[in-house]
Amino acid sequence: MRVRHPERPDWGEGQVQSVIGNRITVNFQHAGKLLINAALVELKVVEADD
Repeated sequence: MRVRHPERPDWGEGQVQSVIGNRITVNFQHAGKLLINAALVELKVVEADD
């Protein structure tokens, strides 16, 4: 699944690598692999048409 961080558009699109509870590991184009707390951030899913 491809996502974007709503407050960090400079990170580019990210590929979700794993989801464990509220922890989402995402590999972003311009920020690398980051651990996102889903309780604090609602990542935006990138649709296939985008």
